[in-house]
Amino acid sequence: MDISADLTELGRTCLAVVCSGVKSILDIGRTLEYLETQGVCVVSYGPTRDFPAFYSHKSGHLAPYHVNSAEEAAAMIHSLDQLQVQSGLLLAVPVPEEDQLIDDVAMENAIQKALKLAKEREITGKAVTPFILQQVSELTEGRSLQTNISLIKNNALVGANIAVALAKTEREKKQTKREEQPQKSYQVFTRPKDPQLNPIVIGGSILDSVVSVQEPFKVEGR
Repeated sequence: MDISADLTELGRTCLAVVCSGVKSILDIGRTLEYLETQGVCVVSYGPTRDFPAFYSHKSGHLAPYHVNSAEEAAAMIHSLDQLQVQSGLLLAVPVPEEDQLIDDVAMENAIQKALKLAKEREITGKAVTPFILQQVSELTEGRSLQTNISLIKNNALVGANIAVALAKTEREKKQTKREEQPQKSYQVFTRPKDPQLNPIVIGGSILDSVVSVQEPFKVEGR
């Protein structure tokens, strides 16, 4: 079984990834199962738990969770960060309806034809995915490529909105925390004013002494 290193990395790195789900040329069910095994939080972005299949809104699989807005996604990311979870979060964003240029049946037929052609040409390993994507683009007369471009732009927009919401959430949490902290009090000692106090002068005196010997003397070495 060919498992992408990205899936393993998601299981051991605390980060949030915004994508359009899993391409239908892959085994979506096994991918979701592997992500669950790795402890990755998989979330669908939208009103339902339907997990998108890249070019399509639905893959026939459900995500464990879903959020309806960038604010909800930001709150979930913030919570995972506060809990110090060591695995990542995968946020699956379906392609906008107006940008889904190919119906599910036509897309599935194109994928199956591409898979069959790859098998006939004995294409294996990492060369399979780019070959199939190229074939699907040709079979759909470029519509799959246009959908791909649209979903990339949409993912960037959703990701930016979540980043803004997350920054706002963290700022508000910090402000609330500061307000809840008890204010430190300092005790100041003062001396009562006494009008009878006299000034004190602090200084020093130096006395130089000079001795003059009038009688002769002798040094005996003792």
